[in-house]
Amino acid sequence: QVQLVESGGGLVPAGGSLRLSCAASVGTFSNYYMGWFRQAPGKEREFVATISRDGTVTYYTDSVKGRFTISRDNAKNTVDLQMNQLKPEDTAVYYCAARRGGTSFQSVDYNYWGQGTQVTVSS
Repeated sequence: QVQLVESGGGLVPAGGSLRLSCAASVGTFSNYYMGWFRQAPGKEREFVATISRDGTVTYYTDSVKGRFTISRDNAKNTVDLQMNQLKPEDTAVYYCAARRGGTSFQSVDYNYWGQGTQVTVSS
């Protein structure tokens, strides 16, 4: 069983930065591909970023490329999302997710989810 706990959300003005962190309680963290998703009010959950098991391969949705960076520390069982140049449209609940298969941008492919952390960007 994998347990994921996100932290680091909050209220930030447009143009600001936040760093989200996800701590995983799991036997071998490096066995899992990790992803960040987000869900805004009234919208479906959407892919934000994903990182390979060894951290060498990352993918981002187009709207966050150049602003967000996903990283992981397999020794600490954590995956982070550094968010810079935040925009009001980034406002959402952000979720950390894990899967044992390969890279996926689809939320249905992820087996384990955190409870989410709220990010609010004021204009």
